[in-house]
Amino acid sequence: MNPVIEAINSRRSIRAYEPTPVPRDIINAVIEAGNLAPSRGRMENGEILFQPWRFVVVEGQEFKQKLVQTTNPIWKQSMERIKETHPETYENAMNLYETMDEPKDMVYYSAPVVLFVIGLASYDVSCALACENIMLAAHSLGLGSCYVGFGSMVKGNTDVVKALELTDDERIFGPIVLGYPKDLPEEPVMRSEKKPPKIKWI
Repeated sequence: MNPVIEAINSRRSIRAYEPTPVPRDIINAVIEAGNLAPSRGRMENGEILFQPWRFVVVEGQEFKQKLVQTTNPIWKQSMERIKETHPETYENAMNLYETMDEPKDMVYYSAPVVLFVIGLASYDVSCALACENIMLAAHSLGLGSCYVGFGSMVKGNTDVVKALELTDDERIFGPIVLGYPKDLPEEPVMRSEKKPPKIKWI
């Protein structure tokens, strides 16, 4: 099979990671793949610029703990909201939470790397393309990845916002967690439930 198609078929969201650090040359290779994604051009100082994104790599435990302390309460509130409407999802999430090692991290999954893709809010399609490139590249290099939407809900913590140097016209895409998978499910999550594409030929 074509290696690109194979990577797309076999990539999955990983939610359990080994504590092994990821070498920086591999992280840089993954970021470079994201940086090569197609993007819509924009005018700045009379010049057409592309690549409306930047990257922040989080490896330090102290800052990771700030991220967890900021987002875990938001995750718990969200779970409480679905307790009655989606009891099975709630129960599965709570079971995972109870069995998770300390410190419990249901947002970033204690991954060695948290990669923030930060871009101009009006360039969301371009930034999403960069994120997809990153996850496919990570998979091709033997890493697991997961796009964690809860992980972007950090604007309530001024220390985090300052460290990420977030501006009013930027938003966080992802972030994407990276690391070596601890458990690799045989079948990608939800893959068996995906329906064939809806296609109209004209």
